[in-house]
Amino acid sequence: MTNLATLDRTHVFHPNTNLAAMQHADPLVLSRGEGIHIWDNHGKRYIEGMGGLWCTTLGYGDEELAQTAREQTKKLSFTHLFAGKSHEPGILLAEKLAAMAPFDASRVFYGNSGSDANDTQIKLVWYYHNAIGKPKKKKIIARQKAYHGTTLATAGLTGLPPFHKHFDVPFDFIRHTDCPHFYRFAEPGETEEQYSTRLAGNLEKLILDEDPETVGAFIAEPLMGVGGVLLPPEGYFRKIQAVLEKYDILLIDDEVICGFGRTGNPWGAQTFNMRPTSITVAKALSSAYLPISAVILPEFLYEPMVAPSGEVGLFGHGFTYSGHPVSAAVALRTLEIYEERKLYDHVRAVTPRFQTRLAALGEHPLVGEARGIGLVGAVELVANKASKTSFDPKHGVGAKCMGSCQDNGLIVRAIGDAVAVCPPYIVTEEQVDEIFDLFERGLDETLAWAGKEGLIQGQ
Repeated sequence: MTNLATLDRTHVFHPNTNLAAMQHADPLVLSRGEGIHIWDNHGKRYIEGMGGLWCTTLGYGDEELAQTAREQTKKLSFTHLFAGKSHEPGILLAEKLAAMAPFDASRVFYGNSGSDANDTQIKLVWYYHNAIGKPKKKKIIARQKAYHGTTLATAGLTGLPPFHKHFDVPFDFIRHTDCPHFYRFAEPGETEEQYSTRLAGNLEKLILDEDPETVGAFIAEPLMGVGGVLLPPEGYFRKIQAVLEKYDILLIDDEVICGFGRTGNPWGAQTFNMRPTSITVAKALSSAYLPISAVILPEFLYEPMVAPSGEVGLFGHGFTYSGHPVSAAVALRTLEIYEERKLYDHVRAVTPRFQTRLAALGEHPLVGEARGIGLVGAVELVANKASKTSFDPKHGVGAKCMGSCQDNGLIVRAIGDAVAVCPPYIVTEEQVDEIFDLFERGLDETLAWAGKEGLIQGQ
C-alpha cells in the first residue's frame, strides 16, 4: 500500500508551513468530508473547526454545489474573458456582486485567490491615479499584523515578519501603520475611543511625513484574521476614514475572510461601519469549492481607465482563469444558497451560543483574551494572565494547543499563541457546544503540559 505520508515528505512543497518541523512529522492526510466533519486517511473523524482556511462556509459535500459544477463542466468547461469574450456565469455573478456591494458598485474583476485579487487592487490604484493625472499617488498603507496575501506585492502589504524575511519584501511603495489591538497595545487607562483617536493621529502623521500626494490607498480587513482575529476598537474606522477622506486616499476593504456572512452581516464593512472604495472577496464566495476571487469597484474608478487602455491597445492585466466559468457558476450558486437557506439569519441565530462559549474560555488559566464576533473567534494564550506576559515563541505553546485539539478530534489553527476557531455556517448549537468542549479539553491538556515544563508564571 502506498505510504502517502512518506510520499508527501518527499515530494510536496507545503505552503505556509514550518518546513523544518515537517522534516520530522507526518502530514495530516485528509480523505473525505461531510457537513462540518472531515476524515483522515486512517478513518479518524474531526470537526473542521476552521472551515478549512476560514472558507468552507457550506461545509463539505454540498450536493447542489457538486451538481452545479458538474452541469457547468459538461455545458462549457472553459472559456476566458480576454479580448471581449464572456460567458453567462461570469456575467450573472458580476451582476450579483455589484448589487450586493455595500456601496454604489458597477464593475467586477475576477481572479483566483485573495492574494491575486489584492495584487490587482494595487495595480488598479496605480492605473487609476496615472489616468487622472496624479502619478505620484502610489504608496499603499497597510497595518502591522495585517494579512493580505503572499504574492510579491501582497506579502509586503501583509504585516507579519515570517512573510517578509528571506523574501526581500516589502517593496518601497508599502508603508505600515499601527495594529489596532486594544488588549496588547492600548496605553494604561486608555479607553477604546481614546486608543482609536491615537491610532488615527499616528496614521495622519505617517501620511503627512510621506506627503499626502504620494499616498494612494489604505488597505484594511474589517477584522484582522491571520493577525489573530483582532477586532477594531470602538470608533476605529470612523476616525481612520476621516483621515483618509481628508487626504483623498482610497480605502480598500479586504473582505476575504469576513465577506458573505462570517460576522453576521453579508459584509464585515457593515458590521464595523466601514465606507470602502473597493472590496476584495474570495474564500466564502464559492464556499471554497472552487478557486475564485473578485475585486468589486465603483464606476468612478473604472471609467478613467477606459481611454488609457485604448491608447496602448488593451488593459494589460488578467489571468487565464479570471472568471473561470465553472468557478463562477459555483460561486453564483453559493451566493444564492446563502439567501435561499437563510444562512445569514442562521449565523446570527447561532452566534450567541458561539460567542458565549468563546467568552467563557477567557476564564481559563491559560487564556489572556478571548475575542470574536459572529462565527469567528480566537483565544490568546499567555504565561501570566495578570501581566499579559506572552510565552517565548520557541516553546510553541499555541502549536501545542492546536495539536492537543486535533488529537481530540477538533481542527483549530494556531497563529503564534492565538488559537483561532471559524466553523462552517451550517454548524448547529449542539455542534458549537461540542466544538468548545473539545477546545476546552485541548486547553486543559496544554495547561498541564505547560505547567510541567515550567512555562506558567506565578505557579
